Amino acid sequence: MCFLCVMHVNVLAQMVNPVHFKSQLKELKDGEAEILFSATIDAGWHVYSTNLGEDGPISASFNVVKMDGAEPVGKLQARGKEIKQFDKLFDMNLRFFENAVTFAQKIRFTKPQYDIDCYVEYGACNDQSCLPPSEAEFKGKGNSPVAAKPKEEAKPEEMAVAKEDRVEVDSVKQADGNSQERPDSANAMVTVSDNDSSGLWAPVVDELKAMGGSDNIADHTLLYILLMGFIGGLLAVCMPCIWPIIPMTVSFFLKRSKNDKEKGIRDAVTYGVSIIVIYLGLGLLVTAIFGSDTLNAMSTNAVFNIFLFLLLVVFALSFFGWFEIRLPDSWANKVDTKASETSGLLSIFLMAFTLVLVSFSCTAPIIGLLLVETTTSGNWLAPALGMFGFALALALPFTLFALFPAWLKQAPKSGSWMNTLKIVLGFIELAFALKFFSVADLAYGWHLLDREVFLSLWIVIFALLGAYLCGWLKFQTYEIGGELNKPMPVLCIMGGLVSLAFAVYMVPGLWGAPCKAVSAFAPPMNTQDFNLNSKVVEAKYTSYEEGMAAAKAQGKPVLIDFTGFGCVNCRKMEAAVWTDPQVADMLTNDFVLISLYVDDKTPLKEPYEVKDAEGNTKTLRTVGAKWSYLQSSKFGANAQPFYVMLDSDGKPLAGSRAYNEDVAEYINFLKKGLKKM
Repeated sequence: MCFLCVMHVNVLAQMVNPVHFKSQLKELKDGEAEILFSATIDAGWHVYSTNLGEDGPISASFNVVKMDGAEPVGKLQARGKEIKQFDKLFDMNLRFFENAVTFAQKIRFTKPQYDIDCYVEYGACNDQSCLPPSEAEFKGKGNSPVAAKPKEEAKPEEMAVAKEDRVEVDSVKQADGNSQERPDSANAMVTVSDNDSSGLWAPVVDELKAMGGSDNIADHTLLYILLMGFIGGLLAVCMPCIWPIIPMTVSFFLKRSKNDKEKGIRDAVTYGVSIIVIYLGLGLLVTAIFGSDTLNAMSTNAVFNIFLFLLLVVFALSFFGWFEIRLPDSWANKVDTKASETSGLLSIFLMAFTLVLVSFSCTAPIIGLLLVETTTSGNWLAPALGMFGFALALALPFTLFALFPAWLKQAPKSGSWMNTLKIVLGFIELAFALKFFSVADLAYGWHLLDREVFLSLWIVIFALLGAYLCGWLKFQTYEIGGELNKPMPVLCIMGGLVSLAFAVYMVPGLWGAPCKAVSAFAPPMNTQDFNLNSKVVEAKYTSYEEGMAAAKAQGKPVLIDFTGFGCVNCRKMEAAVWTDPQVADMLTNDFVLISLYVDDKTPLKEPYEVKDAEGNTKTLRTVGAKWSYLQSSKFGANAQPFYVMLDSDGKPLAGSRAYNEDVAEYINFLKKGLKKM
C-alpha cells in the first residue's frame, strides 16, 4: 500500500555550500597571535573535528602556503560544542560540530613584518552526502607587534612544540608539492582548453538538468505525500469508530433540511470542508512548531527515531486490542453540547470537531504514522499536505452520500471486517516501527538490529500476519459474539497467502540475498555478519582521462562514481546497491567504471589555478582537488556520492543520481544509459 511506503528523495544535481567561513587575525600578548577560522554550518550538516586519524573521514587541518615573518605554535584547535558518535562503517568514534565551529591556529611573529597565506582544510557531510575536501583561506600582511621577549628566552617546552610543528608544516608542504614561495601564476594557471582538446572537461550542466527530471522523484515528492495521506484517510474511513457514523450523520443533515434538499447537501458539504480545515490545521501546526530546519535535523536524530519506534509500537498494540487510545469523554461531550446550542456554520464546524474527538482512538495510529513519515521526510510542507490528503479522503464519504443518498443502501454494513482491518494495520505498524529503531541503532553503533536480525523480525511479523488472515491465529479481544470459529473470508485468506509468501521471500536474505523489495527498509548489507554474497565491485580506473580512453577503445559507456575515502554514504551505496548481482554484472561487463576520490591527497606534479563557477581563483594542489573541480565545473555538483553516465566523448547519457539505496531505481538508471548508448 502506497500509504505504508517510505519515501526516498533523490536530490537533483546541484551545487551546495552549507558551511560559511570568516577568517581573521587576532593579536595576543608576547608577540603572538591567533588565526581564527569561524564557520556557521547549515542545519542538517556537520563539520568534522581535528585529528580523527588516517582511517576516518576528512579531519580539519592547518596548511601553510606562505608564512614569512611568523611561525606556527602548537596545533590547530577546534572550539565549539563537539559531538562524539560511534560510526559503524569507520568502526571508530567520530567527532564533529553542528551549527558553528571556530578553528584557531596560534602563531608567533619572528620579524617586524609578516606575510601570511594559509588555509584550513575541512570535511563536511550530512546524512545523504559529503562535500569534497574544502578550504577556508586566510591571507594577510602588515607590521607585526614587537615580541615581549626574545625568541631565545622562550621556554624549552615551547621551543620543542614549535620545532615539532615546523617539521609537521614542512612535511605538509612537501606532501602538497608546495615551496615556500607560490609558483609563478603565469606558469601555474591552467585552463580547461589547455588540457582538453577532446572536450572531456566541457561543462554539461544544462544537459544534465534537462535529463534529470525523468531520473529523480524530487519533483513528485509532494504529490506522493498527498496520495499517501489520501490512502491513509480511506483506511481511517473503514475504522469501526467512523464507518457507522457516516449514515447517521448524512441522515441527520438530510432530515434537518427535509423541505430544502439543497440546504441539506450544502450542510453536509460544509461538514466535510470543516473536517478538512481541522486536519489541515493540525498539519500546519506541526510545520509551524518544528519548522523546516528542525524537520531535517529530526529525520535522522537517534533519540527522535527511538521515540517514533516506541510510538508506533504503542499504536500497534492499540490496534491489536490490548488497550484503546482515547481522549477524555468530557472533551467530546462539551463540544457536542456547544454544537447543539449554536446554529449555522459554527454548529456544523463543532459537529465535525466532535467527530475528530470521538474517532481519535481509530484515527490516531494512522495519523501518527502519516505524520511520522512526512516529518522524517524533511520537507517543511509535507505534514500539512499529508494531513490535507488524509482529511480529503475522510470527508469524501460524508459529502458523496449526502449528494447520492441511495448509495447508503449499497454501502457495506459495519461488522467484523473492520476489526480485521485494524489488526492488519497493527502488524504493519509494528513492522514499520523497526525501521525507525534501525536508524537509531546505526547512529549509535549498538549492533542490536543488524540486517539479519531485522529480516528475522520481519519474517516473524509477516508470517504471523499471514497466519491471522488465514484464520490460524486468533485475537480473543475482537473475535467475540460467536465469531471465534467462523472461517475467514476468501479475500482475507488470499491476503494471508501473500503475506506468508512475502515472509518466505525474505528468508534467503538471512544468508545475503539482496531482497530488493525490502532494501529500502532493512539496514545496509554491510551490517550483516553472515553473508554468502561476497562479490565486490571495484573500479578499474581512478583517473578520469585513463578511464575515458579505455571506454573509447572498448566502445563502452562510462559510469563515473564521484566518491571519497571518508564518504559514509558512498560506502552504504557500494554495500547495499553495488552488491546486487544484476547491478554488479552491469557495472562489470557493460560499463567502464571510474571512481574519482575527491579527498585523494596524492599531490599533483604541479599545483595550478582555475576559475570556479563564481569567477574566483582556486588553487588545485592534490588529485582529489582536481576531481572535485571536475565534478563542480563539468556537472554542476559538489556532493558525494554522485553518479553520472557518459559516452566516450564526455556527453551525458542520462540524468545523474545521488544517494538512494533503491536497487530497482539504480538498475533502471543504468539501463536508460545503455539504451541511449
